[in-house]
Amino acid sequence: MANDSSDFLRSMTIATSGLRAQAGRMRVISENIANADSTAGKAGGDPYRRKVPTFTSALDRALDAKVVALGKVVPDQSSFRVKYDPSNPAADASGNVKYPNVNPLIEMTDMRDAQRSYEANLNIIGATRRMIQRTLDILKT
Repeated sequence: MANDSSDFLRSMTIATSGLRAQAGRMRVISENIANADSTAGKAGGDPYRRKVPTFTSALDRALDAKVVALGKVVPDQSSFRVKYDPSNPAADASGNVKYPNVNPLIEMTDMRDAQRSYEANLNIIGATRRMIQRTLDILKT
């Protein structure tokens, strides 16, 4: 039984780490979406730069389990979108305005993927809880 309980705990710990990592990923994606049309605060300046979340894995030595975490959030180095709009306060001397390198379609696709991963981890936690409950029910009889 001791081994089974550590397996349950290991399963819950791994799934919980996945929940935290995907929640962090969704926060970064939400920030990207919120800033998709922002411009620089000064004429000719750079606008918001898209952020890309990364993941790291670590070993939980107490449980001997690999867990995942949100790693560094790195700036996307792709080019900004440029539009000609000389009346915009963020326009440079040529009348061009730089917009963030955020593609809302890509962000929504990434958000959907993160949501599905989050839900999968929730399902693992739910299934593990049901197995623990069934084990306890069997032991009572």
